[in-house]
Amino acid sequence: MTRDDIDALCKTHAGATAADPTTELDSWKVGGKMFVCFGDRIDGFCTKTDSIETAQMLIDAGAATKAPYFHKSWVLVSMDVDSDEAAHRIATSYDIVRKGLTKRVRDAL
Repeated sequence: MTRDDIDALCKTHAGATAADPTTELDSWKVGGKMFVCFGDRIDGFCTKTDSIETAQMLIDAGAATKAPYFHKSWVLVSMDVDSDEAAHRIATSYDIVRKGLTKRVRDAL
């Protein structure tokens, strides 16, 4: 996967916007909340999971690693991941973050 591939997957989600990396974290957001984040010192992208237990399961299975500086429910997914798994991780993260938005914000997407 390349950064362009990840960007293409992120932009397919309703209301998804790319943050300006010159003023914010290099990330994708929905309703102002981050669902994918990149770093200049990491080879991969960070996504949210539904729980610390799910994140640990993905780490234990070798599907992800701990996302540095993030809550334990976030994981770092390698760019070496196949496109189906990347799409799944991004969609799951988007859904979790979107569900946490207020009804008014969700309806506006």
